Amino acid sequence: MSSTASTPVADTAAKGPEIVIYTTAICPYCVAAKNFLKSKGREWTEVRIDLEPAEREKMVARARRTSVPQIFIGDTHVGGYDDMIALHRSGGLEPLLAG
Repeated sequence: MSSTASTPVADTAAKGPEIVIYTTAICPYCVAAKNFLKSKGREWTEVRIDLEPAEREKMVARARRTSVPQIFIGDTHVGGYDDMIALHRSGGLEPLLAG
């Protein structure tokens, strides 16, 4: 875990794999992704790449993308907010969240 990560946001999170979201302070898609996960009752670890440049390098190495948010569920790279919503609409997100 990154020491720069925020505490989990949802108080009544369902069990499942760890969720990590790489974000910045000014990012409407980051907010949307967190709100969506909150609506699902999920907790996540938020890594602010604008505060820690080394975390940005880790994100790019891990995701092979430079934009935020970058969302990981367990070891699976989901992608950004649009990718997560597309996965949800196709029925693939819930099994991933369940582990």
